[in-house]
Amino acid sequence: MTKLQRITDFLGLKRSMIALLTMVILVGLGEKMAERFLPIYLMALGGGALSIGLLNGMDNLLGALYSYPGGYLSDRFGYKRALIIFNIIALIGYLIVIFFPYWIAVIIGAAFFLSWTAISLPASMSLVSNVLPMNKRTMGVSLHSLVRRVPMALGPILGGILISIYGIKTGIRMAFSIAFILGIISLIVQQILIEEKKTEERAEISPLRMFTFMQSSLKYLLLSDILVRFCEQIPYAFVVVWCLKRVGITPVDFGILTAIEMVTAMIIYIPVAYFADRTSKKPFVVITFLFFSAFPLILIFSHTMTALVLAFIVRGLKEFGEPTRKALIMDLAPEGKKAGIFGLYYLIRDVIVSFAAFGGAFLWEISPQTNFLVAFGFGLLGTFTFARFGKDLLGLKDS
Repeated sequence: MTKLQRITDFLGLKRSMIALLTMVILVGLGEKMAERFLPIYLMALGGGALSIGLLNGMDNLLGALYSYPGGYLSDRFGYKRALIIFNIIALIGYLIVIFFPYWIAVIIGAAFFLSWTAISLPASMSLVSNVLPMNKRTMGVSLHSLVRRVPMALGPILGGILISIYGIKTGIRMAFSIAFILGIISLIVQQILIEEKKTEERAEISPLRMFTFMQSSLKYLLLSDILVRFCEQIPYAFVVVWCLKRVGITPVDFGILTAIEMVTAMIIYIPVAYFADRTSKKPFVVITFLFFSAFPLILIFSHTMTALVLAFIVRGLKEFGEPTRKALIMDLAPEGKKAGIFGLYYLIRDVIVSFAAFGGAFLWEISPQTNFLVAFGFGLLGTFTFARFGKDLLGLKDS
């Protein structure tokens, strides 16, 4: 076996996985060039703080509502055809924003393209589960998460450059035009490269019936995750506002901060996946939740670019065990219903968390510090809940 073959086997780089990762880069790069600057774009088009809260809350709510249909369509039609459908939905959203420069149109278009990740994630995880053996699934999920960070790192930098050269309105519309072109290329790539195994499993359309297959250990993970996502989403849309308006950095500086966050996450993905596949997954998830909790608290004291660099390194470290958490969902979900359970998990989580996103706007109106401190409190509560009650497969065997 050659050195290249050993590397590809270690990473689980099969043909369909390569196609999935290529699609993630192409679609993600187009999306992230503009998505991180949407709060500023809404302001430029006449929207206020409540329009930003509406955008973030809608992103969570629709992402949640799309998650279960995403899992169902993947089970029903197969992940290859499902991914085609989801890409077309995103392309429609891009066209709306490109041709209609009004803040209401941005909200409508966002209903299509901002939910691409949520609606496609069950299909992506189904592809990983079908293509890779069980002892490589955590690595596959981690590699998927790592590659997603490439466009997250590069996209905001490119978007910041476009905004700096052409201004907020023209720069962001140009970014969405590029996103549309990359989305078309992605459709071609997945048609050529993705292979799909036939399955005899019957897709379950009822979320209530699907919920009966969710065991208690997965429910504790879900509850903890909900509380921690309150911590993330309460300040999420206002992080860019804090950095640009309160601290006074430039859009390019913010793109650099985002790149620092993504590079930090990318560095730790593969080592964590290697050890998580061989030991208990629970400690990795607990550490992840701690980093989620720390970010808004650190942000309160970040008033310079140097301090923001430290804050965004911590924000990157919150991805420490995120792929492990996704793999744990797949571990705890019953065979034959993994895509549906995965979609249901995100449906329940993000519907509830969407209220935190809406509430973040009102907390911001009180003060940014109030917003960040409330978020920190939810993070600690979620971390304690999982540390006390959460289990993984190793813990289930011992109990």
